[in-house]
Amino acid sequence: MNSNKRWKVLLIDDEADIREVVSLTMMDAGYEVITAPDGKTGIDLCKTQRPHIVTTDIRMPDINGIQVLETVKKFDPDIEVIVITAFGEMNLAIKALQLDASDFITKPINDESLHLALNRAKERYLSRKHLKDYTALIEKEKAETTQALIRTLEFRRNLIESSMDGILACDQNGIVVTMNAAMEKLLGFSRTEIVYKRTVDQFFSQREMENFQKKMKENRYGGRNRLFLYETTLIGKDNKKVPVQVSASALFEQGKESGIVCFFRDLREIRRLEREFEDQAKVLHQDKMMSLGRLAASVVHEINNPLAGILNYLRLMIRIVDREKPNPEQLEKFRRYLEVVENETSRCSKIVSGLLTFSRKSPSAFGDVYIEDLLQRSILLSHHKLELSNIELKTDISPNIPVVKGDINQLQQCLINLIFNAVDAMPTGGTLWISANYDPNEKKVIISVKDTGPGIAKENLPHLFEPFFTTKKEGYGVGLGLSTVWGIMERHNGTVKVESQPGYGADFKLILPYSA
Repeated sequence: MNSNKRWKVLLIDDEADIREVVSLTMMDAGYEVITAPDGKTGIDLCKTQRPHIVTTDIRMPDINGIQVLETVKKFDPDIEVIVITAFGEMNLAIKALQLDASDFITKPINDESLHLALNRAKERYLSRKHLKDYTALIEKEKAETTQALIRTLEFRRNLIESSMDGILACDQNGIVVTMNAAMEKLLGFSRTEIVYKRTVDQFFSQREMENFQKKMKENRYGGRNRLFLYETTLIGKDNKKVPVQVSASALFEQGKESGIVCFFRDLREIRRLEREFEDQAKVLHQDKMMSLGRLAASVVHEINNPLAGILNYLRLMIRIVDREKPNPEQLEKFRRYLEVVENETSRCSKIVSGLLTFSRKSPSAFGDVYIEDLLQRSILLSHHKLELSNIELKTDISPNIPVVKGDINQLQQCLINLIFNAVDAMPTGGTLWISANYDPNEKKVIISVKDTGPGIAKENLPHLFEPFFTTKKEGYGVGLGLSTVWGIMERHNGTVKVESQPGYGADFKLILPYSA
């Protein structure tokens, strides 16, 4: 019998396709699955259905995944919550872990990551349940026989040892009296080196220990004589500093404090993720600068031609003026020359302005985005590169496309990335179609970038939007372009899809919501 059948999982996601695929995957593994299309419905189902595990998307309208996590933990702390994030949202994933989420997985979701996260959630759920059962047992009655006492002690030992968090307890003098295997791993010391041989203050700096004792006496972190999810730093073997999140409680016997028990959660992985998130931001900007360099290389030629024409017209007019006073026929020519100079100067100005806007590193600035303007800006910057690559550009933009809310610079980065990928896919030339239309029933705008390249191999399709995945030769890309597109579309509550068959090119679609 499948051991997963007794596990009830609630999946919350505002995208029907994701709910269908992920729920089928979990049901195939034997889980009982219920789904919700938004945060409010998910919270209501939690209260009525009481699932063991909740998986929730972070980015949802009205009530987001972080709010779902906080609400669920308030009315039932035993429910384990797994958050689903997009690439580039590590800061939200870290916040979720700090709010006691059991795990997080990134989009696009693969089966291995999903099942691994579910197994971890089950382990945490069982550990909590065993701890509650044990506490209830102790509160209900004391062991009345030697055999019952032995069983109780064995249960306690197994409970402490199976905990994923480090557990350490000390007496009223601060001497460590017990610790578990997770604590050994966290500190790097064996139990024989610590128990009844060291005091708890030896694992803190003097300042951190003073802060720890001060916070235990305050009400801020869970109440007097208690701490809940307080962050500090331990000192492990070889003076290695270990960032931790600690929950602690003072122990009392007959009204007198008899010691302290502490539960430590290792934050080294979270800190690593924070550094990785910062590094990703730098690399993503570097990828944008690489795109800018490729743009600039082609735009230089496009600007040089009109500048050469402008210079020739001006020199011609100067020679005529220096030689003699212009006659009416020459003045008419001057007027035509100046019109050409004005038009070419304006075109150069637009190209340079577009490059400066594209290169600017700035925070998201959402506003009204007109799709035709977005396409024209992107085509202006990439037009000459298409000509140099012997690629014919065809456009088809439907009239009266609704305005969407978004950051035009980020959306332009998406389009430039897709256009560059299409150019790379057609090294000997071809045809590029850029089209835009909208679906009034779904209230979505669809932008398509389609090429006549060799297409994408079936085995590569599931990995296209993963960071650092690339099919290009070394030196031609770091595999961040499409993952950047995915992240930007997630922040715009949109999606990116690809249709491709080997030998028939590729068609990438940016799908954005709009308000009627």
